[in-house]
Amino acid sequence: MTALPARFTILPIAHRALHDAAAGVIENSPTAIDRAVRAGYGIEIDLQLSADGVPMVFHDDTLDRLTGETGPVRDRMARDLCDIRLSGSEDRIPTLQQVLDRIGGAVPLLIELKDQSNGMGEADTRLEEATASLLADYPGDVAVMSFNPHMVAAMQRLAPGCPRGLTTCGYVPSQWPRLSPETCDTLRAIPHFEAVGASFISHDWKDLGNPRVAALKAQGIPILCWTVKSPEVEVEARRIADNVTFEGYLPPVPATGD
Repeated sequence: MTALPARFTILPIAHRALHDAAAGVIENSPTAIDRAVRAGYGIEIDLQLSADGVPMVFHDDTLDRLTGETGPVRDRMARDLCDIRLSGSEDRIPTLQQVLDRIGGAVPLLIELKDQSNGMGEADTRLEEATASLLADYPGDVAVMSFNPHMVAAMQRLAPGCPRGLTTCGYVPSQWPRLSPETCDTLRAIPHFEAVGASFISHDWKDLGNPRVAALKAQGIPILCWTVKSPEVEVEARRIADNVTFEGYLPPVPATGD
């Protein structure tokens, strides 16, 4: 297990970077990255894979919600994805390498590897392999996580020195239509934590009362949480969580996080 650097529990983490769609700053965009760095927040981003094996900083598995294009991200070449404008802005979809270059270690970076199996199962490990390669020489604090434990296990093998965690929640079956109720029951108990060498979890704040979360916290495991959208919710979440992943408001940045 590789320990999570302390800054991940000190600096509030901007969910999909410091975005504000009403102001033309779209989630996971270069402008949102730059805003978060200037403000001194940690940054959380998402990765999908292009057709030619390039990690792209984009949350959805399809282009429909955030661009004027349609269809799966993984059906497009990286050069084509980089030309696609994010709706409501002048930004284009960035690659992981472009984001690493923009941050340059200034603030901690939390990377979520999006499930490539369409059901939390095993798939090819091209996204994990490409991500591990790009992170090998990155100078800053970085950690990886995924809802899919198979992907975290792959990162354990490919990048053993990179801190890794599980993105977790209560797995209400109606909210996870791609998963069977049995799979939801299994994942709710966070059974793979030790096997994948995880050193933290990032848990849905609404389910922080989960007994498994309490058990991990009692072991000294850092508990991050998602996605907090108000100061009032942050107060509630921090009764259990060590840090918050936030959007829609601006938490104070502790002076000790410099």
